[in-house]
Amino acid sequence: MKLIHVAVGVIVNTDGKILIAKRPLSAHQGGLWEFPGGKVDAGETVEMALIRELYEELAIRVESSSPLIQIRHHYPDKSVLLDVYKITQFSGEPVGNEGQSVQWVDADNLKNFEFPAANQPIISAINLPQKYLITGSYSNHADFVSRLTLALSHHIRLVQLRIENFSMLLHGEYIESAINLIARENAQLVLNCSVDEFHHVKEMYPGKNIGLHLNRHQAKLLSNRPVDKQILFGVSCHDADEILHAQKIGSDYLLLSPVLPTLSHVDVQPMGWQQFASLAELANIPVYALGGVNDEHITIAQSNGGQGVAGISAWW
Repeated sequence: MKLIHVAVGVIVNTDGKILIAKRPLSAHQGGLWEFPGGKVDAGETVEMALIRELYEELAIRVESSSPLIQIRHHYPDKSVLLDVYKITQFSGEPVGNEGQSVQWVDADNLKNFEFPAANQPIISAINLPQKYLITGSYSNHADFVSRLTLALSHHIRLVQLRIENFSMLLHGEYIESAINLIARENAQLVLNCSVDEFHHVKEMYPGKNIGLHLNRHQAKLLSNRPVDKQILFGVSCHDADEILHAQKIGSDYLLLSPVLPTLSHVDVQPMGWQQFASLAELANIPVYALGGVNDEHITIAQSNGGQGVAGISAWW
């Protein structure tokens, strides 16, 4: 099956809204909403195709862009490779040059529009931040609250609560504090725990924005996604097989490690950025680099196909 290479633009205005366009009814996946873009012609780079397509479709000129995510998707009748770039600076006012409807939408409202299946990981990438905190050790509850409060003050907006042998019975005050502190900053909390324990927490806190994160061993036991699509779901991976399985069970994002040497796993050989890039290319969902990384590695991770970086000691 022929692979069609497409350049896609996630266009962000000064209010942080995202531009989406409706596909013509006569087109493939007609009537659905999409992020603007088009085919990369022979001899073009992705950036060149994006500049050309967005001028033709929307009458805007791209002034600043950066890679967001790359997605391979197989439909029954065609396969596509989407090279997705985030457009943060442009000139002109977008209009539907080809008669298509266009609309500015808040990022967290994108889930309420109907997109082609290949676009769903783009929505995840748009809504996920560059930095991902995993909670580490603490001396007591007060110390835990102090560390989490400090991390959130440094613009951490995605937090994995990881407590060894976590249970609601033993660690209820920690989950309650995490929920309240993270909600106050409009951030996202995910729990590193068993599927059963996660559902128990959700029953205790109905309506709260809590996601689930599984390690590779827990994920390996599953054949289907363990939570609803509205719940953020992530998996830790270390190799190609684990990445493919995580996608099979519907993971929204991956943690890929170890990328660089780390004191917590001195006996494990780090993969380095070249292997990280190769593995990230297999993933059609956002990937965070984990292991020996911090704020200084965000740009490097993104240039190698990552969403950003994840860590404990960098912010805890």
